[in-house]
Amino acid sequence: MSTTNLAQAIEATNDIGSAYDTNIKFLLADKQILARILKYTIKEFQDMEIPDIINSIGDDITTGTKPVDPGLSNLGQIKRTDTEDNIPGEGKIFYDIRFTAYHSKEEIKFLINIEAQQSSDPKKLGYHLENRILFYLARMISAQKQTEFFHSDYDNIKRVRSIWICLNKENDGDSIEEITLDRKAIFGTQKNPYNIDLMKGIIVNIRNRTDMKSSKNILISMLENLLLQTNIEKKKRVLTEEYGMIMTTELEGRIQTMCNLSEYIETKGIEKGIEKERLNAIERMIRANATREQIISFGYTEEELATVENVLCINS
Repeated sequence: MSTTNLAQAIEATNDIGSAYDTNIKFLLADKQILARILKYTIKEFQDMEIPDIINSIGDDITTGTKPVDPGLSNLGQIKRTDTEDNIPGEGKIFYDIRFTAYHSKEEIKFLINIEAQQSSDPKKLGYHLENRILFYLARMISAQKQTEFFHSDYDNIKRVRSIWICLNKENDGDSIEEITLDRKAIFGTQKNPYNIDLMKGIIVNIRNRTDMKSSKNILISMLENLLLQTNIEKKKRVLTEEYGMIMTTELEGRIQTMCNLSEYIETKGIEKGIEKERLNAIERMIRANATREQIISFGYTEEELATVENVLCINS
């Protein structure tokens, strides 16, 4: 198999955790996956067939490589790649996945952002995820100035959708939420028929347990099977038979890489657990006044003994 963007990205990462997170982004960026995300989160695509949605997705997919910051980037290859967001003071953010999609019958162009989020817990994040989503949506709107619309042609602003896939929910936490602009009359009875539908945030909460029942939502069920740490052949069979995916060389390669990384992370976790238990056992023997020779006779190494002695010396 030829070297893919995924392989290059993984080679460029500094640690296995970064590689795993990078691979999730590349896996989600496959057009077969993107098409299903659009179908089950954006109402305009709900009545379209998956092959038609795949064809509606532009070839401008970018994955976590460009910062979205004044003077640094625009919203991907929408009209020209050298257009920059020059609005000062908006801070630096990175999009996980960016692309355009077109609804040909309604002649609607969408600018899409998809984020893979390990947690939505404000205690872990240090902020509420909803506020970050609103910030991303606002940037996707403001970045269209001089790319999608010019001067005061605000009616030509394209619709933006920011979809957040949160990976760390409990057994009953599977859900899909929508954040929208709302309009209501505070005084009087006059109603404006114009529908403010420019920006929407969608949160897809999926679970990460291996002993859970399949979700009743088809998108969540598909994503959970896609990202579940399981045997690769089983994963490919489920995705093919139950969700109608075609195992292209690229998609199969991305799944294989993620399974390999999952196994590596699990192995490293076991190894660290064993190492920690061995060091704890040495510490217990030292506190019980066992001699160096006695500790070594139980199969522990000089290096392990020295490590524990150094820690005890520092903490004494």
